[in-house]
Amino acid sequence: MLDESAELSVSITQIVQRLKGTHLHSQLEKQAKECLHKPEIKLETLKDDVRRLLKASGMTCLPPPRHPRAPPEHTKEPLAYMRKAQVNWEKRILKSLNSMCTELGIPLARKRPVPEQNELTNKWNEMGTDEPDLSKFRPVYAPKDFLEVLVGLKNPNNERSEDLTVRSHWGLIQVSLNVRDIPQTREMYPELGLTYGQLGIDDHTHVPPDLFESEHIHIGKKVVSEHDSAAAQQYSRQGCPTGLRAQLWSLILNTTDDPEAITHYEQLKARVIHHDLLVDNLIYKDVKLTASNDDYYFVFEDYLYQVLLCFSRDTAVLEHFNYNCATPPKSCIQSKSGSEQCAVVYPPNGVIPFHGFSMYVAPLCFLYNEPSKLYSVFREMYIRYFFRLHSVSSHPSGIVSLCLQFERLLQTHLPQLFYHLREIGAQPLRIAFKWIVRAFSGYLSTDQLLLLWDRILGYDSLEIVAVLAAAVFAFRAENLMEVTSLASAEAVLADLSTLKVMPLLQIFLFATSV
Repeated sequence: MLDESAELSVSITQIVQRLKGTHLHSQLEKQAKECLHKPEIKLETLKDDVRRLLKASGMTCLPPPRHPRAPPEHTKEPLAYMRKAQVNWEKRILKSLNSMCTELGIPLARKRPVPEQNELTNKWNEMGTDEPDLSKFRPVYAPKDFLEVLVGLKNPNNERSEDLTVRSHWGLIQVSLNVRDIPQTREMYPELGLTYGQLGIDDHTHVPPDLFESEHIHIGKKVVSEHDSAAAQQYSRQGCPTGLRAQLWSLILNTTDDPEAITHYEQLKARVIHHDLLVDNLIYKDVKLTASNDDYYFVFEDYLYQVLLCFSRDTAVLEHFNYNCATPPKSCIQSKSGSEQCAVVYPPNGVIPFHGFSMYVAPLCFLYNEPSKLYSVFREMYIRYFFRLHSVSSHPSGIVSLCLQFERLLQTHLPQLFYHLREIGAQPLRIAFKWIVRAFSGYLSTDQLLLLWDRILGYDSLEIVAVLAAAVFAFRAENLMEVTSLASAEAVLADLSTLKVMPLLQIFLFATSV
């Protein structure tokens, strides 16, 4: 039997996750903030006081959001074959990290000598000027390695089943999950309809600003002034004005720049300065290979190092494993006595960076110039959304569902194109996967990417990423029907920097006959 307090903790985490983004959550949060200023509320006894009041009101226990006998891992991921695939993938990643550690003779962690600590402190704001030799280090894995894991997924209950249609065998993802088709997607995204005003369309120069933009900005300022998280989320479904986006996203994500957040960031910075981790080199390498070579993001190299190094030390990130089907990796270290080994989470945040990981942070640098604020927003974006892009699960916003939804949308909307690309060995997902796993960061121009991420936050879902990937193929369909190889198909889709996100999404979803 599970320990009762641990089970209660898991239940509370799941309930909070389900409440996030709702109007009720916003109201509860507002009330909680107001209560904290009341003299009768004491933080040190708050937990016991809440329990006592719940008992007095007759609400002695929380209703379980699951079958009472189901273990937590079944709640996080109900499908056994998905759990098994995730466990095997984690073993592979850890093996890759450990073999690199052994080959290079570098410890997973070490305390920096005092002179090295002082040097790092002095150059904290200009780490990008360093040119360490990273030639021996390699990314633990790249998105294409992860794609092969997803392609290999098989539901043992569906093997050779007649339930799988001929068309479902066209794609690379061979599992059956409930993903939305175009009519269902229209229902989910009504505010993207042709009758609604949209930032990304109606703010262009040929549209008089008084028709939409001025009024939208006026409403945005009111939302910000009222500090209403739920209203900010609803508002962002039609796009956030550039001047208000940072404040609106902070509201939606419930991040603050209070002294506690700043202190927490400074503590993480101190941990970076005191201890050197092997994954630090993976972070340096990734930034050098991706953001540093990007025309939009190279200027933020220092910020990326600061945020990602601090992120790797943040044990608060471990809380997301309460609803993430993944398990934090562990490594053995000698105990203080030296007589025995004990397992500890490594890196401390439980997240091993992979090739392209830094691109989750890079676009946020355009919004926040204060490192502690940038860090808080990124961490919240990661534990709400980005972790789903590199773990195996059946969640609707998980990478498996996104890939399957992309393939299904394309098969349904453009079956001839899908069949043509498949026949020439250019499976659409092999091209689109790199866009999906990064939520298009590094592929779209930054202004368009931020408009896309507005909608991710607004609808509290990553499904819009799969829809956009299908819309890109639809937009380039005429050219793609002429290609004869994977290389030529990739060439047609190599540059997405000129694409406009909102017109593509609207045309694909609402100007398409189904």
